[in-house]
Amino acid sequence: MLAAARKDLLLDRLRRDGRIVAKEIAAELGLSEDSIRRDLRELDAAGLAQRVYGGALPASPAVVDYASRASVAPDSKRRVAAAAVALIEPGAAVILDGGTTTLAMIEALPRTWDGTVITHSPTIAAALLDHRADVLLIGGQLFKHSAVACGAAAVEAAMRVSADLFFLGVTGVHPTAGLTTGDADEAAMKRTLASRAAETFVLASEEKIGSASRYAVLGLDGVAGIVTDAPASDPTLRALDAAGTRIVRA
Repeated sequence: MLAAARKDLLLDRLRRDGRIVAKEIAAELGLSEDSIRRDLRELDAAGLAQRVYGGALPASPAVVDYASRASVAPDSKRRVAAAAVALIEPGAAVILDGGTTTLAMIEALPRTWDGTVITHSPTIAAALLDHRADVLLIGGQLFKHSAVACGAAAVEAAMRVSADLFFLGVTGVHPTAGLTTGDADEAAMKRTLASRAAETFVLASEEKIGSASRYAVLGLDGVAGIVTDAPASDPTLRALDAAGTRIVRA
């Protein structure tokens, strides 16, 4: 089998099964594991798969830069944002992660809402200028790829706040890989913010369900629920539901 045909087959299996075990697919095709691993390395380098120990998972399309993300699944993000806003009580203190889905939350949030928003995203803070809500902006080194503050200074500042809810943005939600993102420092900042809230809800538009990125943020048992508009028949959602993860339907 030619390399191009093998890669097409591997991508088909990723879409169908949500994962590839290199040893199993090598035995099925009568090939060496080295050949399969080489194919997976090349698919990973092309952004088409995420290599993990023993195989690969579907790669998330949400790891592109901030400007490009605005055009990825915008309708799905608006639905997820509206469902997330419905979880917010009057007067609550809410931490908002950076990202295009949280920006859509600002559009759905009533301008008269009188709570407090804490964020490390200058984009989110600026979008709240015409809202009644108080805004606390966490500073630090700007990670331009996601337009958020990260690093030691941002983590130290975040440790001084507390909130009722944290709305977490990730690039992948997978039954075995958990919640992932594409940068190690950003993953650490997200964990810190999650530790400062009583409950964390994950914002998961359709393209993130069933995919994975390189760096772990939290396990699925570390959040109160997943807000998503992916169909209930999706195998990832069925697996999450069976494991006891709360699914908030958008």
